[in-house]
Amino acid sequence: MVESLIFIVLGVLVIVFLMQLHFNAIAGRIAPLSRLEAKVDLLLKNANIKYDRPPTWRPTSPRRRGAKIEAIKLYREQTGVGLKEAKDFVERLQSQTGVM
Repeated sequence: MVESLIFIVLGVLVIVFLMQLHFNAIAGRIAPLSRLEAKVDLLLKNANIKYDRPPTWRPTSPRRRGAKIEAIKLYREQTGVGLKEAKDFVERLQSQTGVM
């Protein structure tokens, strides 16, 4: 009984240790990216360039329902591309994922 409890505690400690290593690795990747983003923002500000990040396109509900026209319309609204570009994008996405 005591031996199994010791193994459980050791197992939990190993899992916590591995998770901490994983989170440290993620934080190590995020920090340089954050510094790079800050530098780019400063360069844009000093060059007097206004940059608005494009919206993230996530047409989950139209794609899942198989509504290709709705997906094209949503993509056009969110990105501002033309009809042909939106249609090509949605069809390419469809061929890659097999959804729709």
